[in-house]
Amino acid sequence: MNSDEIRSRFLKFFENRGHKIIPSASLVTSDEKGITNPTLFNSAGMQPLIPYLLGKPHPLGNRLCDVQKCVRTVDIDGVGDNTHVTFFEMLGNWSLGDPKSPDGVGQGYFKKEAINWSYEFLTSKKEGLGLDPNRLYVTVFEGDQNAPKDNEAGEIWKKIFEEKGIKGERVFFMSEESNWWQAGDNGPCGPDSEMFYDVLNKFGGKGMTKSQFIFADEKRDVVEIWNDVFMQYEKENGKIIGKLKANNIDTGAGLERLAMMLENVDNIYDTDLFKSEMNKIKENSENFDLKPARIVADHLRTSVFLIAEGVLPSNTDRGYVLRRLLRRAIRFGKQLGLQEKIYSELVEVIAEKYKNIYSNILENVGMIQEEINKETEKFGKTLEKGTREFEKGVDPFILFTSYGFPLELILEMAKEKGVTVNVEKFNADMKNHQDISRVGAEQKFKGGLAGTGEMETKYHTATHLLDAALRKVLGNHVFQKGSNINTERTRFDFSHPAKMTDPEKKKVEELVNDIIKKDLPVVRQEMKIEDAKKSGAIGVFDDKYGEVVSIYTVGDPNGDYFSKEFCGGPHVTHTGILGHFKIIKEEAVAQGVRRIKAILE
Repeated sequence: MNSDEIRSRFLKFFENRGHKIIPSASLVTSDEKGITNPTLFNSAGMQPLIPYLLGKPHPLGNRLCDVQKCVRTVDIDGVGDNTHVTFFEMLGNWSLGDPKSPDGVGQGYFKKEAINWSYEFLTSKKEGLGLDPNRLYVTVFEGDQNAPKDNEAGEIWKKIFEEKGIKGERVFFMSEESNWWQAGDNGPCGPDSEMFYDVLNKFGGKGMTKSQFIFADEKRDVVEIWNDVFMQYEKENGKIIGKLKANNIDTGAGLERLAMMLENVDNIYDTDLFKSEMNKIKENSENFDLKPARIVADHLRTSVFLIAEGVLPSNTDRGYVLRRLLRRAIRFGKQLGLQEKIYSELVEVIAEKYKNIYSNILENVGMIQEEINKETEKFGKTLEKGTREFEKGVDPFILFTSYGFPLELILEMAKEKGVTVNVEKFNADMKNHQDISRVGAEQKFKGGLAGTGEMETKYHTATHLLDAALRKVLGNHVFQKGSNINTERTRFDFSHPAKMTDPEKKKVEELVNDIIKKDLPVVRQEMKIEDAKKSGAIGVFDDKYGEVVSIYTVGDPNGDYFSKEFCGGPHVTHTGILGHFKIIKEEAVAQGVRRIKAILE
């Protein structure tokens, strides 16, 4: 049974039991009011449903089921083993305080119904997955000072196993760490019950002791495949204050792990979800190695899904996660000897796999390929140089600012080499970089800068982009003749003999906004003035410089860059935070000198 059939069987099973099928929410989390501290991405099936689990009525009723796309990078170091991935699909069914049990009487849809349906779907050959019930083991909450032992769930499971004639110890009471769910110190919470499966039938359908089970779990001889959460308590300031007015059920089963069981393989990467991608990587590897190949396959698949939903590589928030995944994939791809063109081909393989499930990938293949190719080209050029510098023991701050190595990648490389990185020093250097020239900069660089606050700093960097864009559109005769920057706009004077045409102004705007959208780093370097000139840096009209100057580069100082200038003023660390650039006026100042006024929206 492949992944497509698992999805369809799951949804049909619960639809036949009164559940409404809802579509997967976006990977990008909602900013809806009332959701506190949202994560960057949906990382569990229940996450998009938090408002409804807290009592908001759902338009489709109180029994729901879906297949939710999820991204979770907390276990990124484990990717490449048998079971860990960063993108996965979570099968889930919910009761949002459903007052009725299936027979119309009793306490409602809660532990008994959820547990029985979980077992039935996993083991039924007719409607479910037909897994061997003798290879199934479960855990329930053992109780602590906050909540009692979950004897109810334990007894339901024991009764199921007894009635089915499944012998041996199967039900293990475990601590809060493994069998308690909560969204935080405040809100709904409760015990849960996890189901584990003996993947390769190592235990021959026999029971085991609790200590044997814990050891088997640690060794991944048994793998968690399903979790039933029983939301029945409410917490306030970290303490349980009572029971909820209505009980909720939240269940989740990972599609990738279920596919592993159903396809009788011992790892996720040998399932149909990854097989085509892994084969493509193997065929194109000069020196194939299993773990790096799995990392490339996983990270690229996740990146494809993120870009399809509008996330683009950047140095902040969601874009940074994407950039980290792509750059990590590129690094391991280099180890495998993969050529850059392979990434575009892998995008097509992934799109083909999901074309009938998530059509937005197939619809956006070209755009996804373009974004991945840009990132591959950008990082690929500096990867070798940066790696060589890393081998020499270069400061991680330089690797981050000059070569675009994310800190996590630097830490990973250091761990592989058995060396440590001074993260505190890195953070201090970054803060210094961000605050550069905020103290005393006014004495070093006036140039029309009214102050060194946040908006002046943004406009100052935007003025560099404007200068570079004008030279690209109008020609290298353009030089800065003066500027005036405040919190509301930039005013820039430059050499040019004629009034700019509307198409020229539009092209300049497009160039600047394209660089902002690309979220390029703004890198500061110090060097002797002769070396600075040789590097291609240009000076700002009449300013006098000392023997050593500060150079600010927008882009890669050692590769492709958009702007490189002598400057002593404050700058943002990356262009993506500038906003939208717009020219509001272009006029003459003197013979051969024009003036532009522009704003950031």
